[in-house]
Amino acid sequence: MTAMLTDRIEMAESDEQTLDELFDRLERMPVPEGYKVEIVGGTIFMSPKRKTHWDIIFDVAEQLRARYARKRLTSDVLYHFPGELNGFCPDLAALKEDAKPDDKGYYSCHDIEFVLEVISKPTAHNDYGPKKGVYAEVDVPVYLIADPCTGRCHLYLDPKDGDYRAEVIVTFGLPVDMSNTVVGLSISTEEFTA
Repeated sequence: MTAMLTDRIEMAESDEQTLDELFDRLERMPVPEGYKVEIVGGTIFMSPKRKTHWDIIFDVAEQLRARYARKRLTSDVLYHFPGELNGFCPDLAALKEDAKPDDKGYYSCHDIEFVLEVISKPTAHNDYGPKKGVYAEVDVPVYLIADPCTGRCHLYLDPKDGDYRAEVIVTFGLPVDMSNTVVGLSISTEEFTA
Protein backbone atom coordinates (compact mmCIF):
# COMPACT_ATOMS: atom_id res chain seq x y z
CA MET A 1 0.00 0.00 0.00
CA THR A 2 1.15 3.54 -0.64
CA ALA A 3 0.34 6.73 1.19
CA MET A 4 -1.35 9.66 -0.48
CA LEU A 5 1.31 11.89 -2.02
CA THR A 6 -0.04 14.94 -0.17
CA ASP A 7 0.28 13.14 3.18
CA ARG A 8 3.90 12.21 2.44
CA ILE A 9 4.73 15.75 1.36
CA GLU A 10 3.07 17.23 4.48
CA MET A 11 5.04 14.85 6.70
CA ALA A 12 8.32 15.59 4.92
CA GLU A 13 7.86 19.38 4.91
CA SER A 14 7.11 19.75 8.62
CA ASP A 15 10.25 20.52 10.63
CA GLU A 16 8.65 20.44 14.07
CA GLN A 17 5.88 17.90 14.51
CA THR A 18 4.29 16.81 17.71
CA LEU A 19 3.64 13.16 18.34
CA ASP A 20 -0.12 13.78 18.13
CA GLU A 21 0.24 15.50 14.74
CA LEU A 22 2.32 12.62 13.43
CA PHE A 23 -0.23 10.03 14.58
CA ASP A 24 -3.09 12.12 13.16
CA ARG A 25 -1.38 11.96 9.77
CA LEU A 26 -0.68 8.26 10.13
CA GLU A 27 -4.34 7.59 10.91
CA ARG A 28 -5.28 9.10 7.55
CA MET A 29 -2.84 6.83 5.73
CA PRO A 30 -3.80 3.30 4.73
CA VAL A 31 -2.17 0.87 7.16
CA PRO A 32 -2.69 -2.78 6.23
CA GLU A 33 -4.86 -4.75 8.62
CA GLY A 34 -2.83 -6.82 11.05
CA TYR A 35 0.04 -4.33 11.20
CA LYS A 36 1.18 -2.36 14.21
CA VAL A 37 2.51 1.19 13.80
CA GLU A 38 4.82 2.79 16.37
CA ILE A 39 7.07 5.81 16.45
CA VAL A 40 10.42 5.23 18.12
CA GLY A 41 12.73 8.22 18.29
CA GLY A 42 10.87 9.93 15.46
CA THR A 43 11.10 6.94 13.11
CA ILE A 44 7.90 5.21 12.03
CA PHE A 45 7.91 1.41 12.28
CA MET A 46 5.20 -0.79 10.83
CA SER A 47 5.38 -4.50 11.58
CA PRO A 48 3.03 -7.41 10.86
CA LYS A 49 1.58 -9.56 13.60
CA ARG A 50 2.00 -13.28 13.19
CA LYS A 51 -0.31 -15.77 14.89
CA THR A 52 2.54 -16.83 17.19
CA HIS A 53 2.86 -13.19 18.23
CA TRP A 54 -0.83 -12.88 19.10
CA ASP A 55 -0.95 -16.28 20.83
CA ILE A 56 1.77 -15.21 23.28
CA ILE A 57 0.14 -11.84 23.96
CA PHE A 58 -3.25 -13.45 24.56
CA ASP A 59 -1.75 -16.20 26.73
CA VAL A 60 -0.02 -13.67 28.99
CA ALA A 61 -3.12 -11.45 29.12
CA GLU A 62 -5.26 -14.39 30.23
CA GLN A 63 -2.78 -15.21 32.99
CA LEU A 64 -2.58 -11.59 34.14
CA ARG A 65 -6.36 -11.58 34.60
CA ALA A 66 -5.74 -13.44 37.90
CA ARG A 67 -4.26 -10.15 39.19
CA TYR A 68 -5.57 -7.37 36.92
CA ALA A 69 -9.08 -6.25 36.03
CA ARG A 70 -9.66 -6.35 32.26
CA LYS A 71 -9.74 -2.54 31.99
CA ARG A 72 -6.26 -2.35 33.50
CA LEU A 73 -4.81 -4.35 30.59
CA THR A 74 -4.15 -2.77 27.20
CA SER A 75 -2.80 -4.18 23.95
CA ASP A 76 -1.44 -2.05 21.09
CA VAL A 77 -2.68 1.13 22.76
CA LEU A 78 -0.72 4.34 22.14
CA TYR A 79 1.28 5.82 25.01
CA HIS A 80 3.38 8.97 24.75
CA PHE A 81 6.85 8.43 26.20
CA PRO A 82 9.60 10.95 26.91
CA GLY A 83 12.26 11.60 24.34
CA GLU A 84 12.03 12.80 20.78
CA LEU A 85 8.76 11.56 19.26
CA ASN A 86 8.27 8.30 21.16
CA GLY A 87 4.78 6.90 20.64
CA PHE A 88 4.87 3.25 21.71
CA CYS A 89 2.03 0.74 21.51
CA PRO A 90 3.18 -2.04 23.87
CA ASP A 91 2.02 -5.50 22.87
CA LEU A 92 0.57 -5.75 26.37
CA ALA A 93 0.63 -3.30 29.26
CA ALA A 94 -0.80 -3.49 32.77
CA LEU A 95 -1.81 -0.25 34.44
CA LYS A 96 -1.60 0.77 38.08
CA GLU A 97 -4.84 0.44 39.99
CA ASP A 98 -5.37 4.22 40.25
CA ALA A 99 -4.59 4.97 36.58
CA LYS A 100 -6.97 7.45 34.93
CA PRO A 101 -7.00 8.70 31.32
CA ASP A 102 -6.49 12.39 30.56
CA ASP A 103 -9.08 14.57 28.80
CA LYS A 104 -7.98 13.17 25.40
CA GLY A 105 -8.38 9.56 26.60
CA TYR A 106 -4.64 8.82 26.92
CA TYR A 107 -3.12 7.12 29.92
CA SER A 108 0.23 8.34 31.16
CA CYS A 109 3.26 6.16 30.56
CA HIS A 110 3.90 6.61 34.30
CA ASP A 111 0.72 4.59 34.98
CA ILE A 112 2.25 1.43 33.47
CA GLU A 113 3.58 -1.21 35.86
CA PHE A 114 4.14 -4.09 33.42
CA VAL A 115 5.01 -4.27 29.72
CA LEU A 116 5.21 -7.31 27.45
CA GLU A 117 6.81 -7.01 24.04
CA VAL A 118 6.82 -10.02 21.72
CA ILE A 119 9.72 -9.87 19.31
CA SER A 120 9.29 -9.47 15.58
CA LYS A 121 12.58 -9.75 13.65
CA PRO A 122 12.27 -6.40 11.83
CA THR A 123 11.77 -4.40 15.05
CA ALA A 124 13.64 -6.50 17.65
CA HIS A 125 16.35 -3.85 17.94
CA ASN A 126 13.72 -1.39 19.26
CA ASP A 127 12.43 -3.73 21.97
CA TYR A 128 15.91 -4.68 23.20
CA GLY A 129 17.32 -1.17 22.71
CA PRO A 130 15.59 2.23 22.74
CA LYS A 131 12.22 1.03 24.07
CA LYS A 132 13.90 -0.86 26.91
CA GLY A 133 15.80 2.30 27.87
CA VAL A 134 12.66 4.45 27.76
CA TYR A 135 10.65 1.93 29.80
CA ALA A 136 13.41 2.02 32.43
CA GLU A 137 13.55 5.82 32.27
CA VAL A 138 9.86 6.11 33.23
CA ASP A 139 10.31 3.41 35.89
CA VAL A 140 8.16 0.64 34.41
CA PRO A 141 9.01 -1.87 37.16
CA VAL A 142 8.53 -5.07 35.13
CA TYR A 143 9.45 -5.38 31.45
CA LEU A 144 9.09 -8.80 29.82
CA ILE A 145 10.30 -9.65 26.32
CA ALA A 146 9.10 -12.90 24.78
CA ASP A 147 11.36 -13.78 21.86
CA PRO A 148 10.00 -16.50 19.55
CA CYS A 149 13.19 -16.16 17.45
CA THR A 150 15.33 -17.51 20.32
CA GLY A 151 12.66 -19.38 22.30
CA ARG A 152 13.46 -17.35 25.42
CA CYS A 153 11.97 -14.66 27.64
CA HIS A 154 13.96 -11.78 29.07
CA LEU A 155 12.58 -10.33 32.30
CA TYR A 156 13.94 -6.89 33.19
CA LEU A 157 13.54 -5.56 36.73
CA ASP A 158 14.74 -2.78 39.01
CA PRO A 159 14.82 0.27 36.70
CA LYS A 160 17.25 3.03 37.63
CA ASP A 161 18.71 5.91 35.62
CA GLY A 162 17.35 4.69 32.27
CA ASP A 163 18.45 1.07 32.59
CA TYR A 164 17.32 -2.13 34.24
CA ARG A 165 19.68 -3.45 36.89
CA ALA A 166 18.39 -7.04 36.81
CA GLU A 167 17.72 -9.43 33.94
CA VAL A 168 16.40 -12.99 34.17
CA ILE A 169 16.44 -15.19 31.06
CA VAL A 170 13.93 -18.04 30.90
CA THR A 171 13.61 -20.68 28.18
CA PHE A 172 10.13 -21.16 26.71
CA GLY A 173 8.39 -23.95 28.62
CA LEU A 174 9.61 -22.80 32.03
CA PRO A 175 7.72 -20.34 34.28
CA VAL A 176 8.65 -16.66 34.46
CA ASP A 177 8.50 -15.90 38.18
CA MET A 178 7.27 -12.37 38.85
CA SER A 179 5.75 -13.18 42.23
CA ASN A 180 8.16 -10.83 44.06
CA THR A 181 7.28 -7.88 41.79
CA VAL A 182 4.24 -5.59 41.50
CA VAL A 183 2.78 -8.20 39.12
CA GLY A 184 2.67 -10.69 41.98
CA LEU A 185 2.43 -13.93 40.02
CA SER A 186 4.30 -16.40 37.87
CA ILE A 187 3.61 -16.66 34.12
CA SER A 188 3.57 -20.05 32.42
CA THR A 189 5.33 -20.19 29.04
CA GLU A 190 4.44 -23.82 28.33
CA GLU A 191 2.28 -22.84 25.35
CA PHE A 192 4.72 -20.31 23.86
CA THR A 193 6.04 -21.42 20.50
CA ALA A 194 9.15 -20.33 18.67
